[in-house]
Amino acid sequence: MDESAIAQLAALATVAASGAAAAFGGVRWWLVAPSGAAWALLRAGQAVAVAQALVAGALAVAGYDPADGLYWLYALLPVAINFVAEQLRVVSAEQVLENRELPDAQAMGALPEAEQRSIVLSIMRRELGIMALAAFVVAFLSLRAALVV
Repeated sequence: MDESAIAQLAALATVAASGAAAAFGGVRWWLVAPSGAAWALLRAGQAVAVAQALVAGALAVAGYDPADGLYWLYALLPVAINFVAEQLRVVSAEQVLENRELPDAQAMGALPEAEQRSIVLSIMRRELGIMALAAFVVAFLSLRAALVV
């Protein structure tokens, strides 16, 4: 198998994993029904994106010269996108609490149980939306990587 086929296979694997995660996560976000399966798919998509970046690194060390230099950007940027998404996910919980004028998560303990559940669901939905959107972007970038090898 030549180097361009390896690069394309890694990129297409990332498209498949991240695309599935984006689609399933997006549906669960739309239904306001976060699930463990969505998170498992999102994490799997991230792992495949890291594997794609490692393959690109190995190809660079081996002297691979893609048809378009943008391949390197498309192959490596998904890792950065996932890193930024994780940071936004962490901040999203703080934003939900701030929107409800709660100083921190411990302040939720004084609220009625139904309101606590509502806040937790809001946080989980926001986090899922951020990660599903990031998975969509990663799938798009990886598709571009597969097309320019």
